[in-house]
Amino acid sequence: MEKEIPKQPVVVILGHIDAGKTSLLNAIREIEFKEEKPGGEITQHLGAFEIEKDGKKITFLDTPGHEAFSQMRSRGAKVADIAVLVVDSVEGVKEQTKEAIKCVEEAKIPLIVALHKIDKPTANPEKAKRELAKEGVLVESYGGKVPEVKTSAKTKEGIKDLLDLILLLSELEGLKADISKPAKGVIVESFLDPKRGPTATVILEEGILKSGDFIATPSTFGKVRILENPQKKKVEKIFPGQAGIIVGFEEVPIIGEEFLVFENLEKAREYVKPIEKKIETIGTGEGQKILNLILKTDVLGTKEAIEQVLKNLKSEKVALRIIKSQVGQIDEEDVKLAKTAGAAILGFRVKTEKSAMELSLRQKVRILTFHLIYDLVEGVRKLISEMVEPEIIRVDVGKVKVLVEFWRKGERQIIGGRVIEGEIQNGLFLEVVREGEIIGEGKILNLQKEKRDIQFAKRGEEIGILCGGKVRIKEGDILNVFKKEKKKAEI
Repeated sequence: MEKEIPKQPVVVILGHIDAGKTSLLNAIREIEFKEEKPGGEITQHLGAFEIEKDGKKITFLDTPGHEAFSQMRSRGAKVADIAVLVVDSVEGVKEQTKEAIKCVEEAKIPLIVALHKIDKPTANPEKAKRELAKEGVLVESYGGKVPEVKTSAKTKEGIKDLLDLILLLSELEGLKADISKPAKGVIVESFLDPKRGPTATVILEEGILKSGDFIATPSTFGKVRILENPQKKKVEKIFPGQAGIIVGFEEVPIIGEEFLVFENLEKAREYVKPIEKKIETIGTGEGQKILNLILKTDVLGTKEAIEQVLKNLKSEKVALRIIKSQVGQIDEEDVKLAKTAGAAILGFRVKTEKSAMELSLRQKVRILTFHLIYDLVEGVRKLISEMVEPEIIRVDVGKVKVLVEFWRKGERQIIGGRVIEGEIQNGLFLEVVREGEIIGEGKILNLQKEKRDIQFAKRGEEIGILCGGKVRIKEGDILNVFKKEKKKAEI
């Protein structure tokens, strides 16, 4: 028998990396707003929290703004009932704003535009609205159907209006869910808690999820040992539209998977489909060297995003091979595998166990840890460049006309000559040209002028040169003098 109840709306916050999504969410949470510092905190995984206004609850999803996290943004939009597109009133529409618009269109969910940072002296909401119109988003003040609200995290302007709009849209959409059905929902984030084990943030779509339920996704199963709300307080059950934190899966579930509730553990186990684990090599080609990597991240969504970033990090001379990619701390097993495979370990927002750090120092295994995706990319670029041999280029510096042969023994020879071009130095290389043809190469071993050793000689000077090389230099030859320089290879 169906039993429908009003569903708590799930709202996804989308926007460019610097649009101010986190500060807006903090203002919604009524957390004290602090001026953001350049290069400060960036949201790098999908978070969920719940607020109450006028006795009605709303679940918010925060999604990362960095371009690497497009898959996560798309996933957030598909889980949500309503999208809020945060547009910087100063900067206007950016590439990630356009991508967010596409996510919303694909998900076919109602949209609200938050014209943010309206408190800034340089704010220009009209410009932002014109740019949105070019992308097919026509706000109500421009004769369209997309509601808009001007917001400021600093002054709190528009925050209550935004919440009222969300509740109004939710009512108009008539969001409902059947609580008589078995519980079903989506994994929106997952990670390995060092103390509690596999942990997942979920959004419930229908039914009632209770502590003690047997659950499964296509990749793993388990029993809900601990059920918490987004504030990490234990609860006995959650309802449709609510977010919950589950502890009890056997393995870390894959983000975006649907989870179901089963009668018993055996039926939950049967639902799981075996997943073949592959070692992926990125960009293999003839003559390429291979950089082996082990990746450890804080949460599964971040792991996916970094893997995508590494796939886009192309190099003609070095291929990347991810031999292991997991969530969780860097441990001794990682170090042992890295030693065997000659790999570097990349840690993203994870700690390294003390024993693993000590072992890495003994085994000379490189562990590189990062907190921002830009830094990780640069770190990998550096590893690649270390593997690429620098290109040796020739730089011509001068010419000498041979006037006389003085002495030769074995591969050494003393000649007299005049510098006719440029400036030559001791230790440089020379190319012997006779009657317009190159007949061999040698090296300047010493320079003399008026029987005194010198380091360099300029155009017009007559000097003695001690040369080394197999070719015999003769009167009338031209010596092209050059140096060899290392040029940093392109990766």
